[in-house]
Amino acid sequence: MKTETLSTEALAESLGIKPQTLRANLCRNGHYFGIRPVKMPNRMLRWPSDAVERLTAGQQAGAAQCN
Repeated sequence: MKTETLSTEALAESLGIKPQTLRANLCRNGHYFGIRPVKMPNRMLRWPSDAVERLTAGQQAGAAQCN
């Protein structure tokens, strides 16, 4: 099963930020609040949409769910 992904532009729009903010944080820190993109063979970045949902829900994107 493939995980749905978003482009840098789509992710930035859903978070209400500029695409360059994502790129700058990725360059400086290697992630954006725990979200790490996958670099495609054509050099495009694809961001996991489920991490975005956790981030907008107030959870850390890279953290595992606790019961």
